[in-house]
Amino acid sequence: MQIKTVTTTPFDDQNPGTSGLRKKVALFARPHYAENFIQAVFNAVGPMQGKLLVLGGDGRYYNREIIQLVLKMAVAQNVGKILLGQSGILSTPATSHIIRKYQAYGGFILSASHNCGGVDGDFGIKYNMDNGGPAPEKVTQAIFTESKKLTAYHIAVMDDVNIDRQGRSQCGETIIEVIDSVRDYADMMEDLFDFAVLRRFCAQGFAAGVKNGAAAKANGAGKGEAAGGFRFCFDAMNAVTGPYAHEIFEHRLGLPKGTVIRGTPLPDFGKIHPDPNRIYAADLCRAVMAPDGPDFGAASDGDGDRNLIIGKGMFVAPSDSLAILAANATLVKAYKTGLRGIARSMPTGMAADRVAARLGLPLFETPTGWKFFGNLLDSGAVTFCGEESFGTGSSHVREKDGIWAVLMWLNIMAATGKTVKQLVEEHWALYGRNYYTRYDYEGVESNAADKIMADLRAGLAAYEGQEMDGWEIVKADDFAYHDPVDKSVSRHQGIRFLLAKAGDNAKGEKGQKSGREAVKGDKDANYAARFVFRLSGTGTQGATLRLYLEYYEADYDRQNRDVQEVLAPLARLADKISGLQARLQRNRPSMIV
Repeated sequence: MQIKTVTTTPFDDQNPGTSGLRKKVALFARPHYAENFIQAVFNAVGPMQGKLLVLGGDGRYYNREIIQLVLKMAVAQNVGKILLGQSGILSTPATSHIIRKYQAYGGFILSASHNCGGVDGDFGIKYNMDNGGPAPEKVTQAIFTESKKLTAYHIAVMDDVNIDRQGRSQCGETIIEVIDSVRDYADMMEDLFDFAVLRRFCAQGFAAGVKNGAAAKANGAGKGEAAGGFRFCFDAMNAVTGPYAHEIFEHRLGLPKGTVIRGTPLPDFGKIHPDPNRIYAADLCRAVMAPDGPDFGAASDGDGDRNLIIGKGMFVAPSDSLAILAANATLVKAYKTGLRGIARSMPTGMAADRVAARLGLPLFETPTGWKFFGNLLDSGAVTFCGEESFGTGSSHVREKDGIWAVLMWLNIMAATGKTVKQLVEEHWALYGRNYYTRYDYEGVESNAADKIMADLRAGLAAYEGQEMDGWEIVKADDFAYHDPVDKSVSRHQGIRFLLAKAGDNAKGEKGQKSGREAVKGDKDANYAARFVFRLSGTGTQGATLRLYLEYYEADYDRQNRDVQEVLAPLARLADKISGLQARLQRNRPSMIV
């Protein structure tokens, strides 16, 4: 086997972001660009001789070409064995599971997640460690350092590998095994959940979760919900979860063919944006909300790690979803003994904090990026994790997991006989409601976005204690995370303003009226409201500046108001402090999620 050493020069923009290196396809297609980054990964995490690696992607445009590059460069590194998803397909959570199941050294995930695909779209390369999770900051920094001093890369001279047929082949010292993309992951889901219970529920509907007809009626049967047969629609968005959803929902759970829509992965995702939110999954949302539509709807994104949950009359905010799943986790086979703890990213709504406090569980607040949950999961400190960007997961893998979240909701509905709307509203009645939204300002000139953040950071101390527009700014800070496991510190993770209603006392006696209910053991959850400014690390053009708004409402009679109407005063205050719209010369966000 001939190994060729190719002289190259470094690129200065190969710093992996929140989830690997994401750039436009055209940039990855430039001579040496992808090869340089792959070699930088090998240099940073090697030596690779004799190691087991996992490889797959979401099927987007350029996936197959980069797979061949990784294979040839892995052979040049004398990698011992590569497990490759058939046709190059492996969802992100499936890759994490396979790394863990087969005790691999690590793996490459070829995806730009929820970003658009196609020849003019985005591409991404991410490296996951032996725990199945994304490379931590110290490793991504090492990769970046290697990329900036690279002078050559190594590649085997060999024919392309047939990636569409399962089986083994030998290339030099490396065994390449093309495996079933779905089976290992689907088997794991069947271990976590009681599929017999789910099959009965899918066949019989909401009446299956209760013991008599009267209870079934009380829980919604006969009021627009299914009384005999569960109507479910899963939108795979022409992305990677299609094959997994067909196998799990239609084959193993027996739901009718057609339950899964847009279930074939396409290189351009059918020219849609594979991001499961109400904007890009609008057709699904309209269908579920229609009187004769499905009882339950769900969607996942490009690489299968995000989820959207919607029921008749109720869209579930991701922050609420994490809290409700945690509050009901013991109804699910895998979590019957309870949770060890809950973690959420800092911008994620604080609904889970209240669940943790009520259940006596530790609650951890981390920066955005699933890699920050890895140490907490590996140490056994937490069981459930969540991010506001439609990501939820548990200790079963080290990535967020879209289909797992959908199965959690199905299992809880099956166990209680309650609809999504009933589960959400009962949760609010018990814990209160955290009204929550996110404003995205996309394609912002990077220097302008950095200047806004720098100016906010510089003025933080002056805002604490001020009263503005009926609010007291109790705390204003630049969030820094101190990892309790490895003691590393991650600074500048978002700028927070935590608010109390002006005139409230510090102990929260007026909580039921003001929304400032005290939560034992979590000082930040005692505030009535907050807003957060943060730069996102998942885009490929310019900067995305995000503003997160949250308000806690304990009064049950005030929990069904319009989210944007409730949060509008906070948005005005945030703009007054930051001058965001004037400085960006925009009168509205690019997107409200």
